[in-house]
Amino acid sequence: MNFRKLTMIAVFAAAQTALVIPAGAEGAVQPETVQGISVNANSSADSTANAQTGGTAGVAGQSTTGNTGDGQNSTGGAGGDKGTTSTDNTGTGDQTPSTNANGDDGAASDGSPADGSSGQTGTTPGTGAETTPGTTTETAGSGAATGISAQAGSNQLILMMNSNQMYQNGKLYLAGQPMAVKNGVSYVAIRAMVERVGLKLSYDSKTKETIIIKDGKELRFKTNSSVYRVNGESKPMKGPSYQQNNVFMVPLTSITQALNIPYTVDQPGKRVILSLSTKPVAAFTVQPSEIFAGETNVTYSTQSKTSNGLQIVDERWEGKEDVFQTAGTYTITHYVQDSSGQWSDPYTVTVNVLKPNEPPVANFTTDKDEYKMGELITITDHSTDDENAIVDRQWINDHKAFFQPGPVTIRLTVTDKHGAVGEFQKTITITNETLYTEDEFNRLFTPVGEKYTFDGTKVPTWNNLDFTFTSEPATLIRSNSPETVYSEGVLYKETALGSTRFMLHHVNATGKNTKLYVIATNTYTDRPAQITLQNFGIGGPNPYPELTGKTSLERYFQSMRDSSAYQMINLAPGESKVIMTDVNKIKMKPGDTISALADAFSDYPIQYTVIMIDENKDPLQSLPYLSNLDRDVHNRGTYPDSVRVINYDQQVGSTPSRLVLGDNKADPNLKGLDGIYGTEASNAGNFGVLYKIKFSRVAPNTLITLNPRGGNYNGIVTVNGQVVQVANKASVSAPNENSVLYRTGKYEESVEIMYTPSPGSNLPINLLLMPMPQEKQS
Repeated sequence: MNFRKLTMIAVFAAAQTALVIPAGAEGAVQPETVQGISVNANSSADSTANAQTGGTAGVAGQSTTGNTGDGQNSTGGAGGDKGTTSTDNTGTGDQTPSTNANGDDGAASDGSPADGSSGQTGTTPGTGAETTPGTTTETAGSGAATGISAQAGSNQLILMMNSNQMYQNGKLYLAGQPMAVKNGVSYVAIRAMVERVGLKLSYDSKTKETIIIKDGKELRFKTNSSVYRVNGESKPMKGPSYQQNNVFMVPLTSITQALNIPYTVDQPGKRVILSLSTKPVAAFTVQPSEIFAGETNVTYSTQSKTSNGLQIVDERWEGKEDVFQTAGTYTITHYVQDSSGQWSDPYTVTVNVLKPNEPPVANFTTDKDEYKMGELITITDHSTDDENAIVDRQWINDHKAFFQPGPVTIRLTVTDKHGAVGEFQKTITITNETLYTEDEFNRLFTPVGEKYTFDGTKVPTWNNLDFTFTSEPATLIRSNSPETVYSEGVLYKETALGSTRFMLHHVNATGKNTKLYVIATNTYTDRPAQITLQNFGIGGPNPYPELTGKTSLERYFQSMRDSSAYQMINLAPGESKVIMTDVNKIKMKPGDTISALADAFSDYPIQYTVIMIDENKDPLQSLPYLSNLDRDVHNRGTYPDSVRVINYDQQVGSTPSRLVLGDNKADPNLKGLDGIYGTEASNAGNFGVLYKIKFSRVAPNTLITLNPRGGNYNGIVTVNGQVVQVANKASVSAPNENSVLYRTGKYEESVEIMYTPSPGSNLPINLLLMPMPQEKQS
């Protein structure tokens, strides 16, 4: 064996040895936080010893000569689509050079190894459609190709700039098109990347998108688009994708960034080096988020995964405990091993174990230990919790007064967010002496927004305030029939101009999920129109009609105070739009009710259509095909003058008196027309009417309440601009319950009440004005 041959063998052996020596070093990934728990996953990436980090892969440049291995010299063009003749000198420099004049693909035209030395001959990549595999595997010979592949570290893919050559695990592969640089952006054949990186490739003929999938990430590309989608989210690319000779080319960084593939750029060697880790990945979460020493059973949910379809066959834990016995900070580390024998990098989670929960301490005081019958009892809650996390309080006998003598035990039970309970009780004494009767006490001390019981049978004997009213010109569109809707269709339709009020109240009985829509159509075909939405409130959808009605009123009056509903809607000539979009924001399940109130103004006549359709249908496309639904026993209609103004100038409150609303006698129903049938309609109960009531002279020490007379009532009013519940967390029953609205002070006052009947409640109602008893000293 001559010296020259020995030298070649030594060089080849050294190159092969380099393949098994780790070329990179472990790097720590920045810590992350999962559910308030600090997480730190370590990962390692292989790097190439002579790779230069930084720069953009494939940026066009000048021809460069550099060392590519022991004794290797390579000269080639760095940019553009057309390469230059390159000469590779491999080994110790005494080899016969091989000249490649194939342009930028760097491979002989017959598919032989790029260095021209002896090796297995492959098939030259074709230029057919992307559905045909575009890569060919070759075994590198002992020349330049071997020198390049020998520099590839484990789990690396090397892409040669301006060439279709790729090296992976000691083998040369040829892409369907060379890696190209356009406007400073490196492009690769997407099929070549798919086959080398282990991606799944498909094509969506409907959207004309090429799809690649890996590890739960889906990337979608379109020809000639500078935007691609990652799991449905649009992201920009550095340049547009394109087709060249039926090969789909995309920016390299779009794939590396989306799939978190690290890469480095070796400019002297004209290479882009991708690190393709095949290690399994360990990951887990810890539950619950709050862990208490000696109490909490800790669970660990693993989300470990492997590459290339391998199975996890083993795992190792450090610091894992089912119950941590002492408070403090603990670090838990997890490793997994796949069926090839590789172990993952460590995945760590840091948890903060809290000291055991202390139960809350229930405590309260009363301002006295002994009370007369009918005397106000003031209770002050002093309960505490070490985390200030009391979530529930349950009282027994926490009445504001008692009307029977004897001892009374008041008890309080408090519960914290962990379910721990504390309890406290105190016994007070009620004497035989009476300070106030029960009726006197309720009139004096029942809080505004709360209710009390009284003898309502006497109310009809009270003085009936004989009032007159004026009206403000606002058209009311009441869509309340069919109240229970059994099929899709048009619930109501009407055209209105100027000030318009809306009252909607419907129940879904179609047996499927639906949505309610309000559609506005500009009736003019030659001029634009504008709608100004001024006030709006919605309740539901939910199965409780009284609650939906009350909620819609509360939000409606609140929008009056803060102008939160204000919106301007422009309609082109003949255009239709869905308005009051909160109505259709949430689907109505079978049995659900929706209530809504609104005020709007239009500068031209607008046709308003209320429809109920399947939740998945388009309202504007469905509208022409919907039939009008028949009305039921409830009310629908269009009514003029729907704002009723009542000014009462005589003094009230010095004697018991009442103002009756919604009875069709003292307060007559509005008259109008059914917008679909064109028949006469009477607004029973005057639902949707806004009442503005002003008592100019209310006597000192007067109590004003709302007393239902037709059944349960659950609503909202405003008194002097303040929103008042009727009643708080409860409905008020007829005829023996009263909800407190207001009390005057020591002087005569003017009181303004704004009221509209609550959908789902019963009418009529009485506003009661009565003198309060004189306060006594205890």
